[in-house]
Amino acid sequence: MTTTTAEAASPRVVNLAPDTFDRILAGVALVLLAAVASAIWRGRAEWGDVPVFIWAHIATILVAVALTPLMLLRRRGDRLHRRLGWIWVSALFFTALFTFGIRGVNGANLSWIHLLSAWTLTQVPMIAWTARTHRVNWHRHSVRGMIVGALIIAGAFTFPVERLMGHWLFR
Repeated sequence: MTTTTAEAASPRVVNLAPDTFDRILAGVALVLLAAVASAIWRGRAEWGDVPVFIWAHIATILVAVALTPLMLLRRRGDRLHRRLGWIWVSALFFTALFTFGIRGVNGANLSWIHLLSAWTLTQVPMIAWTARTHRVNWHRHSVRGMIVGALIIAGAFTFPVERLMGHWLFR
């Protein structure tokens, strides 16, 4: 089958509507947000003992987790999506950056989680770049990877009882 020049030059239409995977990620992000909010509330008696870098980390990650369902489920590509996207990537960037001020966990200066932080610091600019250059599929794939890896998986690892969120939630 041959294509005409007009067909070859026409841009490929990309579906921007949320799909099932986006809905699942949004739902998991809401569960994570509820778990973190519950843990923070239950740990309020110990708030004064928490170092500032941990509070900064918690605050920025709460912004990213709270925006995730909104970004995944609402209309994409409009002005609000772009503005919220800049807030989301900034929150992720600073979340990762603040982890380097959190040391001494389990007697180590840096842990394996700092590898995820370094990865996040490199991927967040790529997410912004793919959005700015309209590489929609690459952008979608990168955002989903960041949500799964940096938010959901890393978030789940904050809930063992010996970690702060786990201690607050399950004590």
